[in-house]
Amino acid sequence: MTAIARITLLSVVLGLSACAVQRPEQPTPPPIPPSQPGTKPAPSTVPSKPTTPTTPAKPAKPLPRTSASFAPPPGGNSHWDPKLGVYVLEDQPNTFYRQRTYYRWNNGWSRSISPKGPWEDTDIHGVPGGLGRQFGQ
Repeated sequence: MTAIARITLLSVVLGLSACAVQRPEQPTPPPIPPSQPGTKPAPSTVPSKPTTPTTPAKPAKPLPRTSASFAPPPGGNSHWDPKLGVYVLEDQPNTFYRQRTYYRWNNGWSRSISPKGPWEDTDIHGVPGGLGRQFGQ
């Protein structure tokens, strides 16, 4: 048998052996003795359900600091806003970043390759969709 055939056969055997795992046997509960006539039935050992439903409080999810798809801006304090689909710069109001472009809202949209400018005017079609929906122009 060739080396490739052996490796293939071993891979198949190991893969199938992982499927043959069995669950451990569960212990059976002790039998409940039959009640005698004229005696009181034994109390149930099954826990009762609470009368009022309780829902655990969900902790608020913190906003992610970074995106899985887009790199953060170089050297700036920012956080990823999944609703807007951009990084929000924390030290510059209404300034955003995505894919090597900065976007700024100041009664209209402008964009730049640097957070300090120079800024070029653009319309809603030149900004990511989440920004256009948020600021609506």
